[in-house]
Amino acid sequence: MPVKAGWEGRYYEDFEVGDVYRCRLGRTVTENDNIWFTLLTNNTNQIHFNTEYGKQTEFGQCLINSVLTLAIVAGLGVADVSENGFNLGWDNVVLPNPVFAGDTLYSESEVLETRESRSKPQWGIVKVETRGVKQDGTLVCKYTRNVMVWKKAHAPKQDLFPEVKQA
Repeated sequence: MPVKAGWEGRYYEDFEVGDVYRCRLGRTVTENDNIWFTLLTNNTNQIHFNTEYGKQTEFGQCLINSVLTLAIVAGLGVADVSENGFNLGWDNVVLPNPVFAGDTLYSESEVLETRESRSKPQWGIVKVETRGVKQDGTLVCKYTRNVMVWKKAHAPKQDLFPEVKQA
């Protein structure tokens, strides 16, 4: 039976200025996600893990750690933007509205620029603006980033699935 290849992400040649890629997945953020991430990163701001403290703030509850919000929004865009590359830098990160436990995050990225790498001919550089929104459409995160992306002819072999041994 023939094996059909799955989605392997975009290569440099696949990006066109003006394209918008919307991640097909949403990710609901839980209280456990937030506490785990906050403590893992040694963030001692109680607004992220002390419910009684959160109740006393203008929000009336704990906030999702902003770096977790950024990480989830970025992660949602990997399959479309950086599956075949890596980040060169992030610019203009803004988090204009809070995220709370139970909110579901979505991500879309718009291609702003593309150019071939001047020093590495096997790569191209893609600049995107990524927007993270929650379930009601409220913008919660926005940033630009530059990604170094493989040209298809130079990319490492994608088929890493091991040979199945017969029992």
